Amino acid sequence: MNEQQNRPRAGELPEYVTQDAVVVVPGIMGSTLYDTTSHKEVWGIGGISWLLKAWTTPSGLKPLAMTEDELEGKTGRIAATGLLRHSAWTPYLAGSEPYTDLVDTIRTSVADDAAILEFAYDWRLPVATNGRLLADAARRHLTDWRGHAAHDEARRHRTDQREGRLVFVAHSMGGLVTRAALDPGYDGDLQADTRGVVTLGTPFQGSVKAAVILATGRGAPVRLPHRKLRAICATMPGLHDLLPQYRSLRAGDDVRHLTPSDVESIGGSAELARRAARFHYGQQHIALPGHRSVIGVNQPTWQNLTITAGTVEAHLDGARQNSDGTFIRDRHDRVRYFRVHGDGTVYKESAVLTDIVTHLPLQHGDVAKARTALDTVTEILRGDINPGPPQGEAGCGLTAPDLVEAGRPWKLRLTGIDSLASLTCRLTDLAHPDRPVPLTPVWEDGVATAPATAPAPGLYRIEVRTQDGFDITQLVMAAEPGQEVAEAED
Repeated sequence: MNEQQNRPRAGELPEYVTQDAVVVVPGIMGSTLYDTTSHKEVWGIGGISWLLKAWTTPSGLKPLAMTEDELEGKTGRIAATGLLRHSAWTPYLAGSEPYTDLVDTIRTSVADDAAILEFAYDWRLPVATNGRLLADAARRHLTDWRGHAAHDEARRHRTDQREGRLVFVAHSMGGLVTRAALDPGYDGDLQADTRGVVTLGTPFQGSVKAAVILATGRGAPVRLPHRKLRAICATMPGLHDLLPQYRSLRAGDDVRHLTPSDVESIGGSAELARRAARFHYGQQHIALPGHRSVIGVNQPTWQNLTITAGTVEAHLDGARQNSDGTFIRDRHDRVRYFRVHGDGTVYKESAVLTDIVTHLPLQHGDVAKARTALDTVTEILRGDINPGPPQGEAGCGLTAPDLVEAGRPWKLRLTGIDSLASLTCRLTDLAHPDRPVPLTPVWEDGVATAPATAPAPGLYRIEVRTQDGFDITQLVMAAEPGQEVAEAED
C-alpha cells in the first residue's frame, strides 16, 4: 500500500475517516523489551543473526527470566520500548510478524498519526498488571486526542459529529490485556468511552500450546531453543495466563479442567496457575463494547492434552459439549472428539467471545498481518462489519516444523486441498526477501506435501497461495546442523 497516496490530507478528509482514537495492543512476544540495568535490548531487536544466537546459545535470552523481585511485583527492570518491527521467531509459537503493516493500515482510516497509540508492554508480567497500565494509557490517549485539532476536523465531516471514542485493535494476548483494561472496577468510564474492540486470534479460553511449552524438556531430550523457552516461561505469569481455561485434560473417559497440581507436575508454577484461574474467572463478567473477533481457521491446532508422568501429549481434536453442558458421546457412551482446527496456536472456539466473528484461513502469527485480516480491520474502523468467508470453505491448512536444520530436507503438509492446480508454494530467506524459492507440491499418501530445504541458517517464511486466492504463511527457523540439546538444564 502506498501510504502517501492512500493517506487523507488535511482539509480533504473523506467521510470514511474516523474521529476515534485507536489503540494497538500486540500479543505475547510482540513488544520490544529493554533491560534498564544492563542498558541492553533483550527482545525484538532487528537482525536474524541475533535471533539465531539468542535461541541456539545457552546464555541467550537469560535476561527474560523472571527475577524474585519481579515475581513479588517489583517491576521496572524490563521496559517495553515499542511494537515488534522485525520478524521474530519463538519455538512452538513459530513466527511473530511485525506490526508495521497493521499500524500503516490503521493510518489510512484516521485523521492524524496522533490518533494512534501503539501500546507496548512487558508480556512476561500478569495480564492483569498490563491491563491496568493499558487502561491508564488509553485514558491519557483519548484525552490528548480529543484536544487535538485534527480531532475537531475529523468530527466536522462525519455524519455523526460525536466526540471521538476509543477503538482497541488487539492481537493474541493483547485481547486479554484489553479486556482486563475495560474492567469497570478500575476505570468505570472506559467502557462507555470505547466504541469497539477488534481482537485478532485472542485465546479467551487459553491455548494448549502454553501447557506444551511448560512441559518441554521434561523426560526426553529436546532441541535447545524449545528447552530455553520452557526455562524462561516456567515462572512467567504471562504464559500461565494463556493456559487452557476450558475442559482440556483427558483423564480416562472424561475431560476435565487443568488444576494447579497438573500445571506443577509438568514444570509450571501451581501458584501462578491458581492466580491465572482466579483472574479468568473474574473476567467473565467484563463486556467488550462493539466486539468483533477475527479468528484463524482451517489450521491443524491442538485442542486437548493428556498428562502422563509429567509428560504432555497434545491432541489435534477435542471434546465438545451438548447444550446442557454434558459431553457429546458415541453409541458406546464414550466421549467423542472432533477436529475443530483454528490458527495453529488458538483453536477456533477458544477465540470466540461473541457471535460477531470473521473467519479467515490464517496462521496465528499472520492474523494481524495478512491482507485479508487488515481489510477486515479497515472496514470495522470505518464503521462496517465484515462477516468474512464462510467457515471451513476457504484457504487450506498448513503444517510445518518450526525449527529445521540448514541443508537437511523437510516437508510441509497442506490440508483441505482437493487439487494441486493453481496452488503455489515458496520459501523465502528473510535475509534475501527478493529471492523466493518455489516449492513443488505433490500428493503423498493422499496428502498434499511440498519438500523443502533451507540452504543456510536463518529465518525463512513459508508462503502458500490457494486456488481461491488466500495466502497462508508461517515462519521457520533454520539452525546449524547438530544443534541438539544436552541433558542438563541451562
